[in-house]
Amino acid sequence: MHTALLGLLGLALLGALHAQDTIPVQTDFQQDKLTGKWFSIGLASNSNWFKEKKHLMKMCTTVISETADGNLEVTSTYPKGDQCEKRNSLYTRMEQPGRFSYTSPRWGSKHDIHVVETNYEEYALVATQISKSTGPSTMVLLYSRTKELSPERLKRFTQFSREQGLTDEEILILPHTGERCQGSRL
Repeated sequence: MHTALLGLLGLALLGALHAQDTIPVQTDFQQDKLTGKWFSIGLASNSNWFKEKKHLMKMCTTVISETADGNLEVTSTYPKGDQCEKRNSLYTRMEQPGRFSYTSPRWGSKHDIHVVETNYEEYALVATQISKSTGPSTMVLLYSRTKELSPERLKRFTQFSREQGLTDEEILILPHTGERCQGSRL
């Protein structure tokens, strides 16, 4: 009985690891080209916080810069009530180029981040597997260098999000916020 249980747990762990490895990463990823200002155009997630806050979410600005040790500093500025709030995250690069890890100091959740595809000048599609004490979740982000993106890129974001098991109710094209929280000072 004990051996069978260990075998089942081993298979479950292998399945979870395989699921994380099925997310592709940009071929020939060039980290320095990912840096700069991006707008969050789309967000998809099956997490509880997303379901609770989805109706409040708007487009935000994200600035990505390289640190001296080759990691990524990611600063997102988004509207919250009457103010603009900033959130800084340090994405630690992993062995595979285009793949990063992040641990939320606030929630303790672990994030396995994949830059799925990008042409660096127009858009970036990023997928994250999140491990949290309340269970795993998936998040997909669509970044754009401008506030508008072609219907083809929006369709690709939706298609990829569905491929990750997300439903149409869990996929959101973020509404514009005007110039507030997206100024050129960023």
